Amino acid sequence: MQPSLPNFAEELTPQTPIDAHFHPDANAVLFHGDCLDGLRTIPNDSIKLIITSPPYNIGKVYEDATQLDAYLEALSPIIDEMVRVLSPLGSICWQVGNYVEKGEIFPLDILYYPFFKQRGLKLRNRIVWHFDHGLHASKRFSGRYETLLWFTKTDAYTFNLDPVRVPSKYPGKRHFKGDKYGQLSGNPLGKNPSDIWKIVVKDWETALWDIPNVKANHPEKTIHPCQFPIELVERCILALTDESDWVLDPFSGVGSALLAAIMNNRRAVGCEKEAEYIEIARTRIRDLDAGTLGYRPLGKPVYQPTGREKVAQMPEEWVQNNKGDKV
Repeated sequence: MQPSLPNFAEELTPQTPIDAHFHPDANAVLFHGDCLDGLRTIPNDSIKLIITSPPYNIGKVYEDATQLDAYLEALSPIIDEMVRVLSPLGSICWQVGNYVEKGEIFPLDILYYPFFKQRGLKLRNRIVWHFDHGLHASKRFSGRYETLLWFTKTDAYTFNLDPVRVPSKYPGKRHFKGDKYGQLSGNPLGKNPSDIWKIVVKDWETALWDIPNVKANHPEKTIHPCQFPIELVERCILALTDESDWVLDPFSGVGSALLAAIMNNRRAVGCEKEAEYIEIARTRIRDLDAGTLGYRPLGKPVYQPTGREKVAQMPEEWVQNNKGDKV
């Protein structure tokens, strides 16, 4: 499903500045400064979706459990403000990976979970984001996933499944018994994209969120070291918001969440401390408006090598010296 251009694209021209502070009539806001200061300018219950990847380190180092606890506590007032500004119909998508210190894994999603639960939020999914590329480990298995915790503020939350359905593996499958015998059992728009737990238990097929991470050859790559792929945010925005709703990223970096919101007719607000990232985000929004933004479209198949590429073939040295086995 290709995103449509925003209805308010004309307002995001080089002659019209993106708002620096939140106000209800804005379409795009980039707040430069501490996210707590930015969050405090947003009215109660006004944001439909908060989606972000928090910094793994706020001026601290994970050298022992005490310092890790201190890091988590530093985020506590930020989470309080996030819950305050979140609509009763809204969602928080909190995307994190594993922190590694001296070969030991700290599963950040598990550590964050109590912070949201204590504030009355309800976990709807623990979504696995899978990617094929990353650093190679030598004393453990190489990490190839991160997790996205989807919380809602109430039981009456927005959830639009149809815009994010994926193609069915067996679209012609029919009911084989009961009142619906012989009728098609699926949905013409496709199936629920699911999460890893449902796959393991039931589906026996690949339905992970297989979205490439932003590495050197990704069309969205900037100088940011931990950049969101726009595609990851788009799926959440399409499912958890309606057009004209507010989407917030309190750690907005180079603006990927804002771009995903704008290109899907949502209003966007981001907070970022680094001036360089603010300027990159502004430039990317202008590029979107001009139609020149480097962007990997939602649902584009992940590239699979044909085997004919030189880098996909077994090196001659391995063939000669090890009979095809890796050293």
